[in-house]
Amino acid sequence: MSATIITTEDLREFKMELIDDIKQLLNNQSGNITKKWMKSPEVRELLSISSGTLQNFRINGTLPYTKIGGVIYYDYQEILQVMEVNKIHNKIK
Repeated sequence: MSATIITTEDLREFKMELIDDIKQLLNNQSGNITKKWMKSPEVRELLSISSGTLQNFRINGTLPYTKIGGVIYYDYQEILQVMEVNKIHNKIK
């Protein structure tokens, strides 16, 4: 049985390859988690809100939507935009 010597440079190279692989997996996975258009129940679950609150968001224009027939759809990217625009930054002194 022969011994293999692992250098610091070998470990550094392995670390960089591992980080690249993890980044690639996360990028591939994030594309599969969400879809472009979401229905009301999915949005309510995502935002943890009631159907009445979601309706108020539609009525007051907080959350844009598309209605086809009797089904209401929300664009996932627009939901993220609304969340980002309404983000509150508290500065604690």
